Formats: sequence, structure tokens, C-alpha cells
Amino acid sequence: MPRLLVRLVLLACAAFAVPPGARAQIIPVRTVPLAAGDQFLFLPSMSLAMGGVHFALDDSLADPWSNPAKGVFVREPAFLVAPTFFTVSQEGGGGRTVPLAALLAGDGWSGGVALAMQQLKGSRANGRWVNPLGMWADFWPGPPSDFLSDANARNLYARAFVSRRLVGGPWSLGIGASVSSLDALAGVDMLYPNASRIVQSGGTDDVRVGLYREGTRERLSMVVARSNISMTHDVTYLEVRWPPPLPSGEVGSPTWETRVEHNLDETRTWAVQAAWDRDLNAPGWRAGVSATVNRKSHPGIPNYELQNIPRDPGTTWAYELGAGLSRARGPTTFGVDVAFQPIWSDTWQVADTVLSTALGTVIHPGERTIENDFSFQNVLLRLGLDHDFGRGSVQVGLEARSYDYDMDQKNHVTATFRDQGEHWMEWTPTAGGTLRISGLEVRWSGSATTGTGRPGVDSWLPFAVDADVPTLSSGDFLVAPEGPLTLQNSTVWTQQLSVRIPIR
Repeated sequence: MPRLLVRLVLLACAAFAVPPGARAQIIPVRTVPLAAGDQFLFLPSMSLAMGGVHFALDDSLADPWSNPAKGVFVREPAFLVAPTFFTVSQEGGGGRTVPLAALLAGDGWSGGVALAMQQLKGSRANGRWVNPLGMWADFWPGPPSDFLSDANARNLYARAFVSRRLVGGPWSLGIGASVSSLDALAGVDMLYPNASRIVQSGGTDDVRVGLYREGTRERLSMVVARSNISMTHDVTYLEVRWPPPLPSGEVGSPTWETRVEHNLDETRTWAVQAAWDRDLNAPGWRAGVSATVNRKSHPGIPNYELQNIPRDPGTTWAYELGAGLSRARGPTTFGVDVAFQPIWSDTWQVADTVLSTALGTVIHPGERTIENDFSFQNVLLRLGLDHDFGRGSVQVGLEARSYDYDMDQKNHVTATFRDQGEHWMEWTPTAGGTLRISGLEVRWSGSATTGTGRPGVDSWLPFAVDADVPTLSSGDFLVAPEGPLTLQNSTVWTQQLSVRIPIR
């Protein structure tokens, strides 16, 4: 993956910042297997330990947050507590989340509200500081302070929904909203591997309207959602600067200087989803299909150091076509989901000044200098099994994701064209169980995601020279993205313990 694996930022941000409960409608778009963790996974789910299968299975805990019209699944009021923890191996950071939720049900009405507080721990991507002076390090050991002291961030989340069964028919209507105040998005610090400090701030908001038709044999669900991500990254770089040589030829002592970049990360998403499922003639069998469309605009794209591409606009169209099958026989339920995600994304870079091209033409300010066309063909597979033994149940599952994309790039300045293809797979085995005690329902689920990690490069250029003074960047070996990108494999471990307390 050479240097211009362009717009990693643009396409990764959708995967990082999916509002809670929105993953069924918001399609993540990724260009690298970055181990970002499960920051937005904290609301409980009945199928979480079954690999997340849902096309042909109902989930009375998670579905109302995704489609608020499915609040009809709430049969009785209850309190929910679901502490969630995730850790990324290889010092990739982690997070701890404590959500509190309440589900309410009345005569034709239902609703829910959830609040969550989260602590994120940053990765040590740039914690192993390498002195750029090499053999001279004994005489000048480097910066005296720990610039990663603020590696922990606090995030706050709020979410609510309300639904109403329409009079005289099987239809229900619901509306939901969520908002978050974020001091960090997990994984972003890995994309600035040479920074000495990264200060993030911003948040997300999400509004959705849902319809649901309940039937004896078949059911129909529709959702329209608007999701926004607005983050800023203030990135500080620490650089070694040498003074100009003296007339005698001697070189003075180097000094440390800081450089701060202000990056915007903004994405606006419209999502529409329609899903249908039906009980088959064969006893216990059920089939479901789903179609989702996302239109994403990217008014602000960060200039991640890993790619070093100026931020400019972009547009993404993402689709998902999914089908599922489930069978319930006695105490055992099995489910399988298959989904295909074709995605097209266009990004570009515009000129700030008048530029001359290799063909002798002129590019004026505001005109495009680089155009990038991405086409994705992603495939998802989920398998899940649940066995109920009366006072509880055990669950196992697997989610496999195959990412595959091609990029065509036109450089109008150099009059060149290139194409590039990348692909990888991510595997997430899951397991869990439920125990029912005196009206309480205690549910545990765990997962381990492999195939992701920390991106880097297999070569680097230590010196960056300007017209007058040579400079030397400090930090890890990822200082210059001139060589192919590599991946330091990591595993994301996630656990959730949820308790459901009925209100009677």
C-alpha cells in the first residue's frame, strides 16, 4: 500500500464514529484494518454473543434502539446496566463504559432512555520515542517531558426513543435520537504516529424515524436516519531544529520546536433501510432480507500523518444487501446472516494557488489537482447458536468480514494515473451466556477480533530539509509514509456484563 492510499481518514471515520444503536443502518467504510476497538458498543443485545445475527431473529434489547418503532418488543418496564470493556493488544489502548438504561411500556406506548460514561485509554503508538539524533543521543537525550500524559479521555453519551402503536392496525411509529460529547475517538491516535500530543474534541448526533408492521407470519421494518460526526484534532509535533552554520563552520546546539496542526473530521450521513422477514412453512424456520442505502458527505477530512494528504471534500454512496435464515427447534436456535456491501467513494484535492502541470496547462485555485475513485466489494458472514436450558442459556457465534477495494487515481499536476487494490479479512468469534435468578436476567458476552492492528510503513526518511535549515522529526519509525504500509497485528478483546431488572 504505497503512500497515497488516499483518504484513509475519510473512509475510516465512518467506522470509528458510528452512534450507538445505529450500526444496522450506518455502513462503515474502511481502507485499512485499523484496530479501533468497540467504543460505541455498550447497549445490551440478545444476539451479541451469537455473532450479531439479526436478519431473521428478533432482539428485544437492541432492536428498539436501532428502529424506535420496534419499541413494541418492550413487554414490561425494566432497568438495564451493562458495563462494557475492550482492550487492544500490543499497547493499542482500550475503553471502559458504564451505561444505565430504562425501558418503559404502557398502553400502546413504549420508550427508553440511556446514559453512558466512558473512559478511553490511548494507544502507545507514539509512546516509544526514538531519539532522532542516533549516535549523538548520549549528549542530548531529547525532550524532558512526557507529552502523552493526557492519554485518557472521557466521553459522554445519551440516547432515547419513543414509539406508539397506531390505532386500528398492526403498524407502529417511533422516533429516536442520540447525542455524544467526545474527548476522543478510539484509534485516531494511531493515525498520527509521529505526534507528541493529540487533543480531540467534538461529538456525534443522530436522529431516526422508524415504522414497523407486526404480523402473524411476516414483518416489515423501515428506518430513515440522519447521523453527523463533528470532531477536531489539534495535533502537536515536536521537531529538532538546527541553527545555521557559523562562519567558522561550527554547528550550534539543536533546539526543540513545536508545530501544531488543526484538523477537522466531519461526516454527514443520510441512511434509509427496509427489512422484511417471514416465518416459513417448515416448522421453526424463518427467513429475512434487508436493504440499506447510505449517502455520506465529508466536508472536513483530517490530514492524517500516516497518509499526509491535504484535507478536501469527498462523497460516498454505500449499499448493503443482506439475507438471513434462522431455525428454532425446542430450546435451540440457530441463525446465519450473509451481506454484500458495494460502496463507491469519490475524493479529491484542490489547488490553493496557481499550478503548472506536466502538460504545460494551468490549474487555478479551487480546481482539482488529484481525483480518487474507490470501489468496494465487502462481504459479511455471521453465524450464531443459542441453547436454552431453562434457568439460562449459552451462546456461541462468529462474524467474518471480507474487505476488498480498488482505487483509481488521477494526478492532474503530474499527468499520471495509477490503480491499486487491497483486501483483508477480520474474524470475530463470540461466546456468552445468560442466567435468570429471581426475576433478574444476567447476561455476559465476550469477543476477540483478529485481522486488525496498527498500520505503519516498512521504510522511513529521517530528514526533512527546508531551504535554509535542516530539520529532523522526532517520534517513532513511522515518520515518513514513503514506503508500503504494513500492519502490526493486534487483537481486540471485548466483554460486556449486562443486568436486566424488571420494574414490577
